[in-house]
Amino acid sequence: MEVKNRTVLLKLLSFLAAYKKTLFAASVALIFTAGVTLALGQGVRILIDDGFVAGSPEKLNQAALFIIALALLMSVGTFMRFYLVSWLGERVSADIRLTVFNHLLTLHPNYFEENRSGEIMSRLTTDTTLLQTVIGSSASMALRSFLTFIGGLILLLVTNLKLSLMVLMGVPLVLIPIMLFGRRVRTLSRKSQDSIAEVGTHAGEIIQQIKTVQSYTQEPRESAAFRRYVEGAFDVAKSRITQRATLIAVVITLIFSAIATMLWVGGNDVLNGTMSAGDLGAFVFYAIIVAGSVATISEVIGDVQRAVGAAERLFELLSIESLITSPSQASSTAGNAPTMQLKDVTFHYPSRPDLPALENLDLTIPEGKSLALVGPSGAGKSTVFELIQRFYDPQSGTITYDGTDIRDLSPQDLRSRVAVVAQQPTLFSADVMHNIRYGNPDASDEQVYAAAEAANAHDFINDLPDGYHSYLGEHGVRLSGGQKQRIAIARAILKDPSILLLDEATSALDAESEHRVQSALEHLMKGRTTIIIAHRLATIRQADQIAVLENGKLLAQGRHNELLEQSPLYRRLSELQFQKAS
Repeated sequence: MEVKNRTVLLKLLSFLAAYKKTLFAASVALIFTAGVTLALGQGVRILIDDGFVAGSPEKLNQAALFIIALALLMSVGTFMRFYLVSWLGERVSADIRLTVFNHLLTLHPNYFEENRSGEIMSRLTTDTTLLQTVIGSSASMALRSFLTFIGGLILLLVTNLKLSLMVLMGVPLVLIPIMLFGRRVRTLSRKSQDSIAEVGTHAGEIIQQIKTVQSYTQEPRESAAFRRYVEGAFDVAKSRITQRATLIAVVITLIFSAIATMLWVGGNDVLNGTMSAGDLGAFVFYAIIVAGSVATISEVIGDVQRAVGAAERLFELLSIESLITSPSQASSTAGNAPTMQLKDVTFHYPSRPDLPALENLDLTIPEGKSLALVGPSGAGKSTVFELIQRFYDPQSGTITYDGTDIRDLSPQDLRSRVAVVAQQPTLFSADVMHNIRYGNPDASDEQVYAAAEAANAHDFINDLPDGYHSYLGEHGVRLSGGQKQRIAIARAILKDPSILLLDEATSALDAESEHRVQSALEHLMKGRTTIIIAHRLATIRQADQIAVLENGKLLAQGRHNELLEQSPLYRRLSELQFQKAS
């Protein structure tokens, strides 16, 4: 556990090291304010011995001015310390958040299938916010208190050795509970962060599916389920709070017991004449400084332990390696219409290692031609799309882009040549212009308009309240299914890809819109390598080739009329659909 703590702290220090000048200035301000605080003790000694006891107004005035000057210096140092340390907290937390997010963008899609998005978001937001608070506040308080604790101890020894030894004997009694309770607080802090993430994940999922919840009248059940998550998080937090409160109470009891004992012994020394009143006053001041430092450390140690737990969760994300990596010497893609080929491809999804999604599959899509994939659900059609985009790598076999194994290409380069129109299109909550321009961020407004025209989307976009600058809501909730589909098609048109992947791209359109969009797609498909997933055979009769898949295997391949004769499965699917249509 201690090794893990050191590893986490070293990683945090690596982020802080990027701002060495600011860190150095903050450290100087920290040391300066700690030194000024300790110097106040000498002001107290002079005030008592040379002012009060000696009865000298001049010395009293000098001591008062000395204390005021120290207070002014402390205010300046405190301003610099607070500003610089707070700046570091904000800056480092922003850097960590950005580094984690950039790393998440590179991870393989399977990671996000196995881990809940709400928990990932909690780490990215809540945990980094906690780190910012601790680095920018609690850590500064802890370091300042540590410096005043050490300095106060030294000055205690210089002022009165006997009383100092009494204080030192009590230090282990204070440090032991801090260490014991600190470990428990850290464990509970990790559990607390995890439970908060579960609360956020559950709430996010229910809010996203609110129509389904209300449609099935499950509001009471979901409210009860959310209450269980919230109460579970509260129970963990309650245990953590109990540990911290107990720690603070124990430390305060020990500290003030030690101070009371020290005052009794010191008071007797003053009465006996072996110690001046000023020395006792200074000693009491330093003892209070030391006690306050210990109390502060015991209070913020819980925050520091929570920060270590939060940092550990964040660095776990950074330690995950993507299963899809770019080769050290990547080949480049070339040609507007490449030949795509799957050679003896076998693939199992990681979540279903015993069930092949594709098995010994051979497919060739010639340059500039179209291939339609048909078959029942679970045949492997969508898996072909996933592999072509290299979201996964097959366990055996190869997929080639113009004769080059796609594993020898940069994933970003490969995907930049591919455009996908899914059956359930994904839209962002930004405006229409942003969603279409996502296919080509450098496109002009005129090119966006032209793509929308080609996708039969221009007219309905202009009818929106703010036209192309209308915001669509989360997942495009303000649009109908057909409208979302046409914006996705416009985005693919704007990308101007070498390879088109169409997953029943016109399924959500009415008959008139389907005709227009189909015409636009046919125009776009000319001269491009295109793969189509088709559930309605009427839409792919004109495809150059049709591949019939079942259980991840290729059963037959040919033109529509050929397959009616050669493939019983294709003939059965065709008869079912066309009989239903008639």
